[in-house]
Amino acid sequence: MPDESPILDVSNLVVHYGGICALNQVSLRVNQGEIIAVIGANGAGKSTLMKTIAAAKSFTSGSIVFNAKPLKKDAHKVVQSGITLVPEGRRIFAPLSVRENLLVGAYTRSNRQELEKTMEDIFQLFPILKERINQRGGTLSGGEQQMLAVGRALMSHPQLLMLDEPSLGLAPIVIDAMFEAIVRLNREMGLTILLVEQNASLALEMCHRAYVLKTGQITMEGTGKELLEDPRVRKAYLGITD
Repeated sequence: MPDESPILDVSNLVVHYGGICALNQVSLRVNQGEIIAVIGANGAGKSTLMKTIAAAKSFTSGSIVFNAKPLKKDAHKVVQSGITLVPEGRRIFAPLSVRENLLVGAYTRSNRQELEKTMEDIFQLFPILKERINQRGGTLSGGEQQMLAVGRALMSHPQLLMLDEPSLGLAPIVIDAMFEAIVRLNREMGLTILLVEQNASLALEMCHRAYVLKTGQITMEGTGKELLEDPRVRKAYLGITD
């Protein structure tokens, strides 16, 4: 069960793309052991939020605090601090084998024995990756590539795993398997997870708490159950009119 200790605290975050305000006074918290979902339409700023936390995008004002310390504005140091992002679109290294892709994710670690143990844990979570261990990443199916992208992120042994649109472009049966794996990571391994997801119904069903992001601003927040039952969310994001 999650506790009330915030591992990530984003406060009044403002992000611009040129003269356009992509995020406006965004605040959210992620407690230790939680699955937190951020839902919203295309262009709401979900991916911008994730990139900013991961230090792939700079912010104008506000603060990002991780483990009670201001987060470094350097992507390499963000990973070292314990945050890893699985980006939208997977972005695996197509010419590299599955094993080589996984090892790329472990560049901040040096203990070979620990790396092999982490890799075996990933193979238990995604057995197909072990079968494909010497296969080039670019020859994998879309679902297998998404598994590889998650596995690569796990190789850094993060405290906080961030997932940007993990269901994008996947078949329904693969989406179900991916979200089952996400829940296992949280429940069995105690991993704290922040995900942004267009499949609002699925995200709200599995998360502890969620935020609704609309045109760069947080407009609602609550437990997954509360938002699933909210008529505004049901109409705007679930396509349900009561």
